[in-house]
Amino acid sequence: MLDCALPSLGFGVGLRRDHYRSVLETRPPVGWFEIISENFMVPGGRPVRVLEQVRANYPIVMHGVSLSIGSADALDRTYLTALREMARRFEPAWISDHLCWTGVGGHNLHDLLPLPYTDEVVRYVAARIRQVQDFLGRPLLIENISSYLAFRVSEMEEWEFLRAVADEVDCGILLDINNVYVNAFNHRFDPKRYVDAIPPERVIQFHLAGHSDHGTYLLDTHDHPICPEVWQLYEYAVRRIGQRATLIEWDDNIPAFEVLSEAAEQARRRAAAALDGRPESDHGVES
Repeated sequence: MLDCALPSLGFGVGLRRDHYRSVLETRPPVGWFEIISENFMVPGGRPVRVLEQVRANYPIVMHGVSLSIGSADALDRTYLTALREMARRFEPAWISDHLCWTGVGGHNLHDLLPLPYTDEVVRYVAARIRQVQDFLGRPLLIENISSYLAFRVSEMEEWEFLRAVADEVDCGILLDINNVYVNAFNHRFDPKRYVDAIPPERVIQFHLAGHSDHGTYLLDTHDHPICPEVWQLYEYAVRRIGQRATLIEWDDNIPAFEVLSEAAEQARRRAAAALDGRPESDHGVES
């Protein structure tokens, strides 16, 4: 169900409560906004009123954190119905969620948990993504998560698993560059090897964010500026895959909106330089 007509949105930022007033009053020159779907799954109230005004001026993308596509539980039809109704109301460019599980036995663990990388899980997850896409009537992008442990039963590398799922169900990928870098450090692999393995035609969107360095491991916290190494990996991904819709995520210790919009602008400049083949020293931007 991968739709080749999906729009190219350019460079955007995540819409967060801290910035509602600034966004509404100044209409900043960003290309689009990504929203956390669950924050707006309510019949009314200020968040929905804000989103209505934002949507009148910008494209949006709906990004979920509760689909739990890899769970052993049945898909939550109540959740999917609310997601579908929200999509009909706000007409996002696309909907995305994570290649993970978030709970079992009816309990939400409020975390994005990794899956074992096996052929059986590929088929299981792909079948569930197909059900979701059919129910929503829209393509779903799947995002790679950060992880801090691995299953002994895994039969393939993470990037092989991500590619296999996308190919099996014919869906798009939201490639989180920060998560690739975090996992490369935590699991000791070359992040460029990951990027090289992802089919460019599957990638619809990039995520960029900051993380916390705990010495022996990195933690995906979305509360720091994007580090130089992640910027460099982003440039590599743009050269390898091409320019894609790029989103700046920042979810804690949230700075002024101008910091996020400048990061989006920096992503634009870096992507242009990468496509032009200019060396990093010629980018003219700060890390």
